[in-house]
Amino acid sequence: MTESTAGTPVTSARHVVVVPNSINMVSVLGPGDEHLGLIEKAFAADIHVRGNRITMHGEPGEIALAERLLDELVTIIRTGQGVTTETVERIIGMLRAETVLPGERPADVLSLNILSNRGRTIRPKTLNQKRYVDSIDKHTITFGIGPAGTGKTYLAMAKAVQALQAKQVNRIILTRPAVEAGESLGFLPGTLSEKIDPYLRPLYDALHDMIDPETIPKLLAAGTIEVAPLAYMRGRTLNDAFIVLDEAQNTSPEQMKMFLTRLGFGSKIVVTGDVTQSDLPNGQRSGLKVVEGILDGVDDLVFNRLTAHDVVRHRLVGKIVAAYDEFDARGGFAREGREPREHTP
Repeated sequence: MTESTAGTPVTSARHVVVVPNSINMVSVLGPGDEHLGLIEKAFAADIHVRGNRITMHGEPGEIALAERLLDELVTIIRTGQGVTTETVERIIGMLRAETVLPGERPADVLSLNILSNRGRTIRPKTLNQKRYVDSIDKHTITFGIGPAGTGKTYLAMAKAVQALQAKQVNRIILTRPAVEAGESLGFLPGTLSEKIDPYLRPLYDALHDMIDPETIPKLLAAGTIEVAPLAYMRGRTLNDAFIVLDEAQNTSPEQMKMFLTRLGFGSKIVVTGDVTQSDLPNGQRSGLKVVEGILDGVDDLVFNRLTAHDVVRHRLVGKIVAAYDEFDARGGFAREGREPREHTP
């Protein structure tokens, strides 16, 4: 796929990439050469296109990365999946910022279909997300730890719906601690449903992306899908279920132990959270912070960490998360002699 020109200085390489005739060049280069512009900007390369031949000039390492990017794009196009500017940016991000292990390819990440609903397909978008999804398949208990926007809860719920549709489990149980209400919820006005709904709304929102909205009430009424505060898990044994605990940083060590020991036969658990965003009262330890030190090395249980590189919301969210990480590394609010206001993530 590549031709080299002899006698080129070491500091400058010239490569010719020949795209197979079966591939539509517009899919590779983008409408109005939009993808081509991204590639030139990302790799500081001088690129010329004639027919299906792409000639690249630049620093050897940069040209090698650009060639890998083109190979990944061709592979994705061959699967029948469309290529967008986001696809190109995601591949560039993987090649630039992540360590690709042997056998891993960005094209494999971006073409893995977890779930499809109403013409929308849910896929991992980073290598860490694919590793996380693969871990859910391979282990009974999986922890997904990372900042907001990394898809840890969304992907877990997609895997839960996938498992239900494949009849691998009989029900889905989605839970999160209602720590802001003191867990008891008794003093809040309204019915039980009205009391807990604000704390569980993000889980309902995700469900609406994955299941036809008109079927959700029926599944909830039948108990096939259950959405409930963590306090309501006490004393139960959960068999043949896919169980997702969200916002686990807001559990105490005792609550975390209680939840994990609800595991029954034929069930799978995914625990998600962000250890930097605890809403627990001052001085109270987070169950998510201490659990790895307790359970590290236990068979069939794995911890996955996602980072700012895995943020899949608006691109600005990733920059915000990275900026806060840098701020915390410098000492954060403690260095400035003040504490931040309490907030809800």
